[in-house]
Amino acid sequence: MTTPDLSTRVPLRLPTATATFAIGIAGYLGVNLSPYMISAAQSGLGIDVLAASWLVTATLLLTAVTGLAIAPLCAGPHRRTVARLGLAIAAVGFALAALVPAAILPGLLIGGAGAGGAVAASGAALAAFRNPDRVAGFNGLANRGVITVVLAAIPLIGLAPIDVFGTLALFSVIGIVVSVWLPAAPVADPQAAAAVGEAMPIEVPPTGAVRLASPRSRATTIAGFSLLVVFALWAVSEDSLWAMAGVMGADQTGLTPEGLGLALSGATAGGLLGSLLLMVVGNRLGRAVPLVVLLVLGGILKIVEGFVTDPTGFIIVFIAWNTVYAIAFMYFVATSAALDADGRWSGPLLAVYLVGSALTPVIGAAIVGVLGYQGFVTALGIASFVLAVPAGAIALVSTRAETAASLTVQETLA
Repeated sequence: MTTPDLSTRVPLRLPTATATFAIGIAGYLGVNLSPYMISAAQSGLGIDVLAASWLVTATLLLTAVTGLAIAPLCAGPHRRTVARLGLAIAAVGFALAALVPAAILPGLLIGGAGAGGAVAASGAALAAFRNPDRVAGFNGLANRGVITVVLAAIPLIGLAPIDVFGTLALFSVIGIVVSVWLPAAPVADPQAAAAVGEAMPIEVPPTGAVRLASPRSRATTIAGFSLLVVFALWAVSEDSLWAMAGVMGADQTGLTPEGLGLALSGATAGGLLGSLLLMVVGNRLGRAVPLVVLLVLGGILKIVEGFVTDPTGFIIVFIAWNTVYAIAFMYFVATSAALDADGRWSGPLLAVYLVGSALTPVIGAAIVGVLGYQGFVTALGIASFVLAVPAGAIALVSTRAETAASLTVQETLA
């Protein structure tokens, strides 16, 4: 089997990590701020919550669709250009929405489309680093850490359009500033090796072009496309529960808004803990077994959540489920990054997630309406069990390809 060229991967350093993680946060910030965006759109346009929700959903869908469409360019020489152009468009769109009330609708749609470039570029850049598992852990830690602070700070400032949409524009500008350090793909660029930090020796032809990655195998290509499908379905099953947690907790256990806030805060803390664990463990356990175990365990916890009748128990199970979910998410990211050093699969992976994430409130409510809460969680749990099988197989392909590539590099340098 043809293996990915690991000689082009680089160690994680502060400048490259800052650029990759900051651009990713800028691209994904709209997802995390969606409740605040709905409130800001309501106050800015004077519309009801349903109309504001659909506007935010359209914004996130544009981010996802743009990210998917632009992802192939991020696996080649245009990664930084895509990131900068996308962030510039996002900054202009969100600034327009923040400063001109009458332009909130077009501003958000423009900003959402631009954010797709940031999502694709940062996702592709994750594949540039060695030890994708540990890098995924660092990425998760940075993302959740920054988002936790932002989510806590914005309500203290206010939920007016200038506060919420202005924050989105500000992070886009920050992404543009640090984009100079974004790891480049292994392309024909004499500056590529220097731009990504201390890389392993790379053969430079007389033309000055950095050696391209090895040809992709059919098995890797099949695994990559399968990963995108599995990840999209898994994302829908996970985010459907997240979207319905507040309503389900209130109806089923009498969970108060304060209790829901505790559950969401605890879930974030659980994600941070999961990130730390993955940073420590790295790839020592492989990916296939941990991913299968996490999906099965997550499925069990989702089912248990639907049968809990005590608010305290509901919060505990919710935090445990979200911790497992966060670690599984990072293993999916690591698997995609390991499949191809130029980010062919990690680029669209994050955009694929957004497609499901944007639609889960509607999907979750529809399933609950048909099956009830217990039928809802049972369906989600079964989905996790079924998806664990192909997820494990794909993770095994990525681990074997990476191992074979590492041996090839060692033999070449010996």
